[in-house]
Amino acid sequence: MATSTTPSPAPRWFDFQVNGFGGVDFQAQTTTRAELEHAVTVMHRHGMAGIFLTLITDEIDAHCRRLENFEKLCAASPEIAAMIVGYHIEGPWLSPEPGYRGAHPPGPMHAPSIAEFDRLQAAAGGRIKLITVAPEWPGSAECIAAMTKAGVNISLGHTNASNAQIDEAIKAGARFITHLGNGTPLEMHRHDNVIQRLLARDELIACLIPDGVHLPPFVLRNFFRTKPPGRVLFTTDAMSGAGAGPGRYKIAHHDIDVGTDGIARNPGGNGFAGSTLTPDVGVQRCVDFLGISPAESARLWSSAATAAFGVTLSTPSS
Repeated sequence: MATSTTPSPAPRWFDFQVNGFGGVDFQAQTTTRAELEHAVTVMHRHGMAGIFLTLITDEIDAHCRRLENFEKLCAASPEIAAMIVGYHIEGPWLSPEPGYRGAHPPGPMHAPSIAEFDRLQAAAGGRIKLITVAPEWPGSAECIAAMTKAGVNISLGHTNASNAQIDEAIKAGARFITHLGNGTPLEMHRHDNVIQRLLARDELIACLIPDGVHLPPFVLRNFFRTKPPGRVLFTTDAMSGAGAGPGRYKIAHHDIDVGTDGIARNPGGNGFAGSTLTPDVGVQRCVDFLGISPAESARLWSSAATAAFGVTLSTPSS
């Protein structure tokens, strides 16, 4: 998809799942101040006022190093600090099953641990705001309860959890579903599958990627209509190619080619591999695909999302 070239008059969008932007991969071993300030500048061009910087599956030590570096950059740069209002940890507490793990590496995946969460939260300066968990791991309910008590939002994703395991996670405090309809195998049981299990849970807010690639528009409409009012939010799940045009980009150890159509694919054109959606385009896609008003779409990408996650956006001068 094409990215917008017209900047918003004032940054207003909040995106809770951003893996990279403007050619900068947030999964890199080290990100410099210049690189991150460049990414923030490009985000501003697309109307973004705040993000949860998202880290995908890796070893806990590697996550801690990245988080410590990002916190140092936030302390040094008001522009970076204003944009990164928190962190989203998407892995390693996910399902290593083929299909369910998506593009995440299975090697580092394991059961959640309160001790590891404490390490991550210390490295993040207490600013981890969202964690994606596959609740079928042993001890998940206890960890979800403890992380929820610590003020972290819990989302279920990259999971093949049973109804009973989903029940336990909800009772423990889980509130969201990470990119519903993605992070699942191409072929599953036609009725008894995790998409249907999660979609049926009115307690959970479904987070959807409206780029027209991750979910065909008709699937997006079905999911949106199925959930009760106020139980859907939208994200880009953007990787480094977002806002950067065609070319070759990175997400962690993977090389990704972004074509002139804006779709991120594995080299050689084999399937899609990440999102280059930007929120300004996402707002319009929701209008086009779902038939909602521009005002309602704008609300879902701004105040509805910040309220759901309990964050307040600011500007460097505020």
